[in-house]
Amino acid sequence: MDSIRQAVDLARASHDQSSATGTFLQSPVAPAASAILDPQIKEFELSLAHLESMRIVMHETADNHGRCFDMLRTQILQEMDKNSWHFLAVSSPTAGCGKSVTACNLAMSIARLPERSVLLVDMDLQKPKVAEYLGIPRKTGLLSVVDGRASLASQVVHARLGRIKLLVLPGEACKSGSSEWMASQKMTTILHTIKRDFRSTIVIFDMPPILVGDDAISILPRMDAVLLIAAVGNTSVADIRESQKHLKVTPVVRVVINKVTDKTDSYYGF
Repeated sequence: MDSIRQAVDLARASHDQSSATGTFLQSPVAPAASAILDPQIKEFELSLAHLESMRIVMHETADNHGRCFDMLRTQILQEMDKNSWHFLAVSSPTAGCGKSVTACNLAMSIARLPERSVLLVDMDLQKPKVAEYLGIPRKTGLLSVVDGRASLASQVVHARLGRIKLLVLPGEACKSGSSEWMASQKMTTILHTIKRDFRSTIVIFDMPPILVGDDAISILPRMDAVLLIAAVGNTSVADIRESQKHLKVTPVVRVVINKVTDKTDSYYGF
């Protein structure tokens, strides 16, 4: 834990514009209306049993994990509202830190707010996990939009669980050249389209890990802010330091430490 706390301290000081604080979550980690009202948007009813099996817990606010995500939601939304931000990247230094599970839970937590809308975009072209974690059966997604095989509206899924409603743009695995697609003008165009058509929506991007290649590095400057996910047993101080080099132009709003097993009254460290 000492090394993780050092990592949080490093992240706090990584950028003058950043407001990073350490947010400690006990595992579960392994892992309103949109501006677009298009009839092509597909509706999908989420399965409670599937979500729970994937550690997506934000349907249950009485759960300890749920309360932690609600606190994280409030902190992030306050910072984003203050700065008029809409694009939030969720990433991690390396794989296995629980970024996708965190992105899904955060999106569902925001979706529970009656005056908020959220779009969750799976931008991990190497290992897309959002559709799997939410239980949405998909063979196409973001990549089909970027390479022109499908329209943006046709790939957005209107997911719901009771009164919880969120929009999801699933990912699609890229067999090769994922970094080229991420850095392409076509991807830039898609981001501009999302910003225009979902201008009143918080858009959460589940990004690839920062240190596994240049996929995330090429797109992070286009994000308004970053939520950085580290994990006990997965993230070292060296990983945080290396990630800092690529986060100099994008504010880090929070650092979440996952896979914490300490039994304390609170899992939040400020």
